[in-house]
Amino acid sequence: MVARRDAFFGIHFDLHAGVNDTELGADVTEEMITSLIQRVRPDYIQQDCKGHPGYTSYPTQVGWASPGIVRDALAIWREVTKRHRVRLFIHYSGVIDHRAVEVHPEWAARTVDGEIAPNGATSTFGPYVDQLLIPQLKEVLSTYSLDGAWIDGECWGTEVDYSPMALAAWQKATGCEDAPLSPDEPHWHEWLEFQRRQFERYLTHYLDELHASMPDVEITSNWMYTGFVPRPVRAPIDFISGDFSAQDSVNTARFEARYIASTGLPWDLMAWGFSWWGDGTTRHRTHKPAVQLQQEAAVVLSQGGGFQVYYPPTRAGWFDPHLVDVVGEVADFCRERQAVSHKTESVPQVALLLSSVAFYDKTPSVLRAYNGEHNALEGALHALLECGYSVDVVAEHQIAGQLDDYPVIVLPEVHRLAPDFRASLVDYVHRGGSLLLIGAETAQLFGEELGVTLIGEPVLCHDYLDVGMPMGMCEGIWQEIEPVTARVLGRRYPTFDPRKHGRPAATVNDLGKGHIGAVYGPLGTVHLKVHTPQIRDFLRAMMADLFPEPMVELAGPPCIDMSVRRKGDRLLIHLANTAGMQVASAYTILDWVPPVGPLTLRIRMDAPPAAVSQVPAGAVEHAWQDGVLTVQLPKLEIHAVVVID
Repeated sequence: MVARRDAFFGIHFDLHAGVNDTELGADVTEEMITSLIQRVRPDYIQQDCKGHPGYTSYPTQVGWASPGIVRDALAIWREVTKRHRVRLFIHYSGVIDHRAVEVHPEWAARTVDGEIAPNGATSTFGPYVDQLLIPQLKEVLSTYSLDGAWIDGECWGTEVDYSPMALAAWQKATGCEDAPLSPDEPHWHEWLEFQRRQFERYLTHYLDELHASMPDVEITSNWMYTGFVPRPVRAPIDFISGDFSAQDSVNTARFEARYIASTGLPWDLMAWGFSWWGDGTTRHRTHKPAVQLQQEAAVVLSQGGGFQVYYPPTRAGWFDPHLVDVVGEVADFCRERQAVSHKTESVPQVALLLSSVAFYDKTPSVLRAYNGEHNALEGALHALLECGYSVDVVAEHQIAGQLDDYPVIVLPEVHRLAPDFRASLVDYVHRGGSLLLIGAETAQLFGEELGVTLIGEPVLCHDYLDVGMPMGMCEGIWQEIEPVTARVLGRRYPTFDPRKHGRPAATVNDLGKGHIGAVYGPLGTVHLKVHTPQIRDFLRAMMADLFPEPMVELAGPPCIDMSVRRKGDRLLIHLANTAGMQVASAYTILDWVPPVGPLTLRIRMDAPPAAVSQVPAGAVEHAWQDGVLTVQLPKLEIHAVVVID
């Protein structure tokens, strides 16, 4: 059996059992589970246990079992998975528990008005964790000899808590009589950080309790220490995991995979095996074909992670054999690439900063990122990937001691930095690094180093970028500047007439042994909205000046995500084809990814390689001359890895 820290492929089932269920487990059979395991060969399965309604789908003696349990499905899953040496985990809703709040309103998180939190969130300051969560998890983990738990409804479900318990803890910790009620009041940021630290204390408490009594179980809290929660790892989770968007799947996965890959913990990401449309109460589901899930898997495998697929079975627990075939095809796709994808390491090229300082200065929530806080970053990421760069997404605590590993660091519309981190970036440039700033507020943070005069305050402009093709709109907040020592690399215009009223849009300045560049407007924010080639090519020109000789250059269409990775002595160039990916609810399902090619890779190497191959497919056309390995690929389907020994 493969431990979860070493696991690569899994399947997740959950039902969120409720009071109105009538047939839980009725259709679960050993034959159904055996057929699934034999076709898919998963390292682990995550099975339903307790969802957000708070009712269990097994006969608990601790909390509230759903009245609709017909057969103990968890017992059957455990018996069959043990027989086939597949690890079994449970899906368990933590902070969010509507039934617990209904029976024990004193356990609830409270809104600023003193009302019970509408999402069913319990208070992390209260007794819920000791009186229900820990005893119930001990019960189910020990009764069924389970291998671990995937705890849902936690960091993203935690609310700003004004319960008497939270207010008393705040007063004790700070001496303040009252907690701030809005961002306009003093100590607001301290109040939110107090709540964040409390969640980590709550998480650490129950993990320590469970690990002490069952040291072999492996547990995670869904989305903790991801881009949702860009904090240093403090709680003793055993692995990182999260279920990414069912609709904007590839975009969500390629951003989160790049961030999580830098945490240092084992990790996987979970795709939804279906897409849906409708409002918050009615979801119309359609299952995804294998090719759609393979495209989603490709961007996760390219960053070294494991992959799992989520399906809700019928309320009676039945899983359709047609879906077994689909997830089996996805498993085959992943397994074929496992040796050259799982647990690889990045070869640093471009670092894109996810500033946790700026993030937590803006977000009104305790932990989750649901308010567009990452829009500028994601837009910049997409543009960089479309330009063919290998990009890591990193927070300050991840890159602070590794700045010099990266030839280029990009700051995407960051409005605030810690003074010591800002100083370290300036020192990085003086030592020979290249720093690219995007956005008016980001430029203001480095006004002394840019070699320009900042004129007035940033203003809203409806300007066009000139990139040697029909001009492209980049509307938003721009900073007016006058170059002093900096070179102007791009200009903007109030109309699409490049003969009149041009103003500098981007500059590069020499600083010590390095260079600092700036785009003085909202490139990332706008690119996320419209994805125009003009914005992409404007950024390409900036990057070519700051990073003229990347380790790997890709000649191909902009729909290819390239990732430069390493495993041992092997250099691995991952190529993921994102053509045709789902980006709108009007096209929820795709059953064909158009192949692209031919492609050319130019890889700078001091000596000729011992061997060059492709996974899958084997042989690949290549030649080495004058320190450059040239690799020709006639066609890329969904994902391939160029392996250089």
